[in-house]
Amino acid sequence: MTTPADSHIRYAHVLDGPNRGHIPDEAELREVLKADTLGWVHLDGNHADTERWIADHLTYLDPQAVEALVDKATRPRVMQLGKGMMIFLRAINSNEGADPEDMVSLRMWIDPHRIVTVALRRIRAIERMDAALSAGTGPANAGQFLARLIEDLTERIGTFQADLDTRAEDLETHIIGEEGEHLRSEVVDLRLQVIAARRFLGPQRDVLRAISEAQSEVIDDEARREIQEEAQKMTRIVEDLDELRDQAMVLREELSGQLSDRLNRNMFVMSVVSVIFLPLGFLTGLFGVNVGGMPGVEDRWAFTVLCLWLSALVAVLVFFLWRLRWISLPKRLRPRNRN
Repeated sequence: MTTPADSHIRYAHVLDGPNRGHIPDEAELREVLKADTLGWVHLDGNHADTERWIADHLTYLDPQAVEALVDKATRPRVMQLGKGMMIFLRAINSNEGADPEDMVSLRMWIDPHRIVTVALRRIRAIERMDAALSAGTGPANAGQFLARLIEDLTERIGTFQADLDTRAEDLETHIIGEEGEHLRSEVVDLRLQVIAARRFLGPQRDVLRAISEAQSEVIDDEARREIQEEAQKMTRIVEDLDELRDQAMVLREELSGQLSDRLNRNMFVMSVVSVIFLPLGFLTGLFGVNVGGMPGVEDRWAFTVLCLWLSALVAVLVFFLWRLRWISLPKRLRPRNRN
């Protein structure tokens, strides 16, 4: 079905029967969805006519499913209603200018004779499904459709998680190997991405597990095995995200530690300088007062003697700091162990 860009019906296909591969117009689509022939329609959830079209032409569905298809706020979940299933999943957001972790909601009603999907934003997995059905290589029953769609969604989620993992490894290399204060914003961004994705993928893991265990006419043995495999992949992805979240926290703590160490070093240097120059400043200030009675005012060697005394004082202070292990002497100046 070729639809204009402003239509509420985005894609429609006949999946089985003598008209398999046929792309129906809207009137044919309504009859296909009522009949025993398996048909699929994908609707634009943002279109003003979508809610009315569902209410007018999908009255044979469970009322709870009709309401859920147009619900604006959703989370991954699954409900069995009679012979069908109401499934809410999340897909990686591949839309231009969007963040991948701001995942797109996909609402689906599926039973042995009809599949209705609704999304508020563009989903590439739906577009790939449309292309496969148009080319005659798409699924032929509801179970295959569901398994193939879940496999596509999970594959893209896995790629996103692998990209995050690569970023975390690169950040760890730079932070551990060098001063990484300038990477602070990247670490925070990574952590926020992981948290945002984990919010949806944890429930999605549970949904895939529930689908694989559901006793439904929609899911045959082959589709069940495929969905079980995707549920295992999603479990691994969620576990990796948990590890990435912990790794991001460790990297943030490492950056904080580096900043604290740098501040401590600076304060230490300032303390050493103060210990050395505070007595010198006191003495030079004392001998610099312009009052009568200062010793050595008439002696031409007085300034030289004062400088020698100040140098000796610096040497004593340096030795004192060395004994306290505040500073270390260059190797060539350290006393040799003659034992």
